[in-house]
Amino acid sequence: MIAKYAAELMLVQQKGTDMAGFAIRAAKQGDEDVILTLLYELAVYEKLTDKFKITREIIRRDYLCEKPLIHCELLFEGGIAIGIATWYWAYASFAAARALYLEDLFVRPDFRGKGYGKLLLSHLAQTAVKADAVRVEWSVLPWNTPSIEFYEALGAERMTEWLIYRLSGDALQKLGAA
Repeated sequence: MIAKYAAELMLVQQKGTDMAGFAIRAAKQGDEDVILTLLYELAVYEKLTDKFKITREIIRRDYLCEKPLIHCELLFEGGIAIGIATWYWAYASFAAARALYLEDLFVRPDFRGKGYGKLLLSHLAQTAVKADAVRVEWSVLPWNTPSIEFYEALGAERMTEWLIYRLSGDALQKLGAA
């Protein structure tokens, strides 16, 4: 997987970077290795490889099936995968409308600062607007200052009214068995 990334990156470096050659498209059958590689690189960046459990089979089952549990957009420059956004529909009860929840956003380090992250978010905003969604939301790790600054520069607001809670592991099992 990493060797494939290194070969792709060498090819991109030989070609140079030109935003005119970019494309964003929904993931499709055959993209399993690309998705797996990009998500693994995100896990490395976020220091969460110990939590990385995804496999090609899971990608086929959850991302690339007839009714996906999670959607996946891939960003390409010159035919080389350089970014990914995974997302799903949520529901805003009080607004009585759809909301788009962005689970993962990642642009390979060598391509950051060129507007690709903004293009991916713009693509998702267009998707949300077309579906009459009332918002796009996501979480960011508190130490990830570059991402926080990027999101705020786009006009995103940090939510301070809500705290995120998670039930997992033994606590999830215990409550589930009660």
